[in-house]
Amino acid sequence: MNASEVRRDSRRVGGRGASRALALVGILLFSPGIIHAKDKIVSTASEQLAFGVQMAQRYLWSEALFRFRQAEKLEPGNVRAMNNIAVALEAVGRFEEALAQYQLALKADPNNMELKRNYGRFAEFYQNFKAKPKSEPVMVPTQPPPGGAS
Repeated sequence: MNASEVRRDSRRVGGRGASRALALVGILLFSPGIIHAKDKIVSTASEQLAFGVQMAQRYLWSEALFRFRQAEKLEPGNVRAMNNIAVALEAVGRFEEALAQYQLALKADPNNMELKRNYGRFAEFYQNFKAKPKSEPVMVPTQPPPGGAS
């Protein structure tokens, strides 16, 4: 699945959160092959990255984040792992950590175009996110609206 397919699918799924999650899957840096970890122990950085991408494609972002961090432990300074950690942190809503991770990755490889593109997308989102005033607490109605789910 390429980025244009992800964007097209996000419109069908509906909801702003769904679109954001699908877009995040599209910006991951990953290899075309996927490793199935149930058959063997995943022990190399590239295997951890591939398995993490597979988890992200299933929206299992906590597991994806774990795998990306494992890849970074196995291969410190791996910019793909650093980028994917930032993407996963963004997906789970840990925006300040994602920002720090993007900056760390950019410091390690300032000329990486894919990383710069991902950071640019995140920075635009994050700037808008920080600019919005905190909304008041949402009041949950005691009864569903007429014609709504029961």
